[in-house]
Formats: sequence, structure tokens, C-alpha cells
Amino acid sequence: MKVMEGYSKAIKTGLYFGSFNPVHIGHLAIANYMIEFSDLEQLWFVVSPQNPLKEKKSLLKDHHRLEMVRLALEDDNRFRVSDIEFKLPTPSYTIDTLTYLEEKNPGHEFQLVMGADQLKTFRKWKNAGLIAQNYHRLIYPRPGVDPESIRAIPNATQVDAPLMEISSSFIRQAIKDGKDIRHLVPTPAYTYLREMHFYEK
Repeated sequence: MKVMEGYSKAIKTGLYFGSFNPVHIGHLAIANYMIEFSDLEQLWFVVSPQNPLKEKKSLLKDHHRLEMVRLALEDDNRFRVSDIEFKLPTPSYTIDTLTYLEEKNPGHEFQLVMGADQLKTFRKWKNAGLIAQNYHRLIYPRPGVDPESIRAIPNATQVDAPLMEISSSFIRQAIKDGKDIRHLVPTPAYTYLREMHFYEK
């Protein structure tokens, strides 16, 4: 088929939302799988300043979490870190971020990368129906969620990524307990975390 002159194909771009408090190897393993085993061409880590369904008091300051993600990704041009939600009203709502990103990046086709556990609260998201209708969702497995329950979800694809049981809350508690977690956080981010003595109290 002849491609029309001046027509450019939209870049399929995954949006991986999270507080990344802190970023860890589980996040990177999922991101790596998504970019290599799906049809995504780019994946953006969207660092959130506040999840309306979580308590803000447990969050490290925005710029520190952003810096750790930036360090974790370093020179890997498959990925990008975005601070767009720091510039939007809080609390952060996914639909508002999606609308803004589409306006500013017309050459991208955005898809959501989300864990199966998030499906339990998805109906509580602002304009959840609109998101489900207009944005394809790539769902990766999470402990305790039956994969069969995902197959019937419209406009969504179950991705057979590795099951990652590690979590940021586990990392934070382990640090507080004085455990050595150097191999659970990407080395540059771990170095920053240790130098700043994050999560130690």
C-alpha cells in the first residue's frame, strides 16, 4: 500500500505511571519487557506527585523520586522520564494527564501500562470509562490476580511479563530495617538513595 505523502505514523508510546518511591529493578524489568515484547516504540515513566488513592505523607519529595528514575534510566533511549504531572493541578488524575500529553504530543499514540492489581480500583479513577474506551491498556501480572479475569476486559491486552513480587513499600521497609538492598534498586539510583539516607527512619 502506498503511504500518502506527508503522512507520518503515530509513535506507539507506553505511559508507565507511578510514584516510584523508590524506583526498583521490578519497575525496570516490566518496562524492558513491555518495550521488547509488545508493539510499543517508546515507554515514558510518568512520575506522579500524588496518587489520589494513596496517602501523600509516605512520599519522598518529588524532585528526589524524579532524579532516582532519571538515574535508573540513564542513557537508555528506549525510555523517557516525565515530570509532566508536577506541572498539573494536584491531586493527579490520569485522564487529565492523558489529555494534556495528547495536546502537546500529537505524533504519539499513547497506551497505558498498568499492573493487574490496579484493575481493582480502576473504576474509582476519574472518567474511568473514557480512559477504557479511548486508551489501550497493557496489563502486566501481579500477585493474587487471576490472569483469566483480565482476558475479558475491553480495549486491553494481557502481557505475559514476568511476575514481579517486589514493591517500593518492601524496599522502604527493608531499608528502615537496615537490610542491604543494593541489588534491588538500579545502581545509580541506589547510590543516590544511600548518599541521601532516604527511608532510613
